[in-house]
Amino acid sequence: MSEPAASPNAAQRIALVDVNSFYVSCERAFDPKLAGVPVVVLSNNDGCVVARSDEAKALGIKTGTPWFKLAESAPRVGLIQRSSNYELYGDLSSRVMELLGRYALWQEVYSIDESFLGLAGTPRELEAQGSTIRTAVARHTGLPVCVGIGTTKTLAKFANRIAKQNRHLQGVCNLETMGPAAVEAIMSRVPVTGLWGVGSRLGTRLEAMGISTVADLRAADPAVIRRKFSVTLQRTVLELNGTACIPHEDERADRKQLIFSRSFSTPVTTGAEMRQVMSIYAQQAAARLEREGQQASILTAYAGTSHFSGRATSFPSATVRLAAPTSDPVVLSRAAVGAMESQVIEGVPYTKAGVMLSGLESADAQPLFEEFVSAQERRNLGELLGKVTDKYGAASIGLGLAGMSTATPEWTMSRKYASPRYTTEWSELPVVKAR
Repeated sequence: MSEPAASPNAAQRIALVDVNSFYVSCERAFDPKLAGVPVVVLSNNDGCVVARSDEAKALGIKTGTPWFKLAESAPRVGLIQRSSNYELYGDLSSRVMELLGRYALWQEVYSIDESFLGLAGTPRELEAQGSTIRTAVARHTGLPVCVGIGTTKTLAKFANRIAKQNRHLQGVCNLETMGPAAVEAIMSRVPVTGLWGVGSRLGTRLEAMGISTVADLRAADPAVIRRKFSVTLQRTVLELNGTACIPHEDERADRKQLIFSRSFSTPVTTGAEMRQVMSIYAQQAAARLEREGQQASILTAYAGTSHFSGRATSFPSATVRLAAPTSDPVVLSRAAVGAMESQVIEGVPYTKAGVMLSGLESADAQPLFEEFVSAQERRNLGELLGKVTDKYGAASIGLGLAGMSTATPEWTMSRKYASPRYTTEWSELPVVKAR
């Protein structure tokens, strides 16, 4: 990847690029009829609202609102609902992140719809780069983004907030071109809970100390903040004052675990069904390990019943230490199925389950005992499965109980309002007709 050109006196800055209303924007990218109307995206099993368009927010709809409370009035107010289409969102996210990386000195993907980028240039050149990025993402993916630029991650996040809430900035905010007085004026109006990492509970504690705005927190003594709160909040204060304290993700320790879990649309009540669940979930987790170049040495399988079922809750789990670190889907699937074999009680209605992999390490690590490396890993079976599912969808191939089937299991997630998987499923590709 070639680095973007910059002036001889260019300074490096941090940009936070965030897709606006990501889930809703993904839906609108393939369905223009959704533009300008209130849209909500629902959680697993169409339970509650997890994403809202600006028009839905204007109706007073809150994140977490159960769909059954909105369903009756939806036609009257023109509200449109969509089930979570994770295949579509994940694919569009990967396309956006790959595209953003072309414009950056370095890139750190922060979440499915956010990425930190390293940029270089004068303040005006950085603004122009931000506009170029917005145009490129819109042209190639159809998704709208905002770009916030600052000297630290916290300031970049804050600048992104300003870009979103002030349309005259056309989606790009560089704090340095705004000037110190303008930035101070905005910080004095934004509540401290509008800051990255400051939730309502922490905000209440800060207000008790007389710190109610972002400007108040920036003016606070970092040592006092650390003593009364935490080193994390102290770093926020320092970052607000231009001192970079939050390292890049690749400078941190690797994450310690990976979890693949889902809730069921219909309770799983038999051991046979749970074996199928464990096989599918373990292979999905193995695919994630493969994509991230990691291996696991410990597997934990678990399930649970509903708190609202009116009967005693049950949360069986079992942990298995693997013979050697692995990302082999066959080994992980057998381990997950075997772990839950004696834990599941026939007839008990389990409503969720998951597989957690821990003891993670780089797949490049040399195994201590070659005899523990499975034949499947020698043939790169995990990599092969990952490539097939990436190209043809998660249901295109599987092993054993997770193999291809003409019938969808009853327990799979309910998505009555799902849009097509436009980019990951051949049978659901959009059709364009010329007149």
